[in-house]
Amino acid sequence: MIPLTLAKLPRRQPATVADIDWTKLAVPEARRLREFGFDQGVAVEVLHRATLGSGPIACRIGRMTVALRRAVASAIHVSTAG
Repeated sequence: MIPLTLAKLPRRQPATVADIDWTKLAVPEARRLREFGFDQGVAVEVLHRATLGSGPIACRIGRMTVALRRAVASAIHVSTAG
């Protein structure tokens, strides 16, 4: 397993949420992630990144597609199969 954050995960590579650093997130951001179902063990995949280096990241969690700020995606640690 290669430890990565969601912000660094290559596009279209399936991964699993390994951990979320809740201390890096503001209360509204953490609440939003929980409402979307982000938690340990959940499958996630990066679909698209904004062309600007600090733009949002679109990712799939379950059947939903959500856009996350890079700072939020950096708090989400994922593990990949290879």
